[in-house]
Amino acid sequence: MSYNFFAIISRMKYIERWALMRNSRQENLSEHSLEVAMIAHALCVIGNVRYGRHLDAEKAALIGLYHDASEIITGDMPTPVKYYNDEIKQAYKKVEAIADIQLLHKLPEDLRPAFEDIFKGSETEDEKYMRRLVKAADKLSALIKCIEEKNAGNSEFRTAKESTMKSIKQMKKELPEITDFMDDFLEPYGKTLDELS
Repeated sequence: MSYNFFAIISRMKYIERWALMRNSRQENLSEHSLEVAMIAHALCVIGNVRYGRHLDAEKAALIGLYHDASEIITGDMPTPVKYYNDEIKQAYKKVEAIADIQLLHKLPEDLRPAFEDIFKGSETEDEKYMRRLVKAADKLSALIKCIEEKNAGNSEFRTAKESTMKSIKQMKKELPEITDFMDDFLEPYGKTLDELS
């Protein structure tokens, strides 16, 4: 018997993000997920090295890779719609959970628990904190997209940048790793290739 899980996951490259906005360069879900995975890993490493935490940075990277996998089924719901009110937010979370279950059922039963751990996780304090850092990585990736669009002369992302910064500011209060990442790594995202070399 063959299983469809990875064939479906590979379709992340067809899911366009920021669909309601004019983009100077389209971003797909696969690209976004890779960036979130790298940033989530970095945030956990920062937490472990600088704040004495005991976070599984490699698992955070895996969670980042799969964090939006449900969008293969649901599509990318624009943030203003997704978070318009609590009723819509909770309904969409239920839809995402159902989509995750559908995806997990595309795996052989013996492999499913390992992937359920990535999709759902445990309730330990370290795991909860790590998953919050993955959410922060998601926001930082959105901020980077806004910076890239602004640098390309696209003012379409101005309000998205403002609302993303507002969310990040709230998260920074409890997650100091975000401030460290922004201080150490964010500014170069505005540079040209020659300046980075």
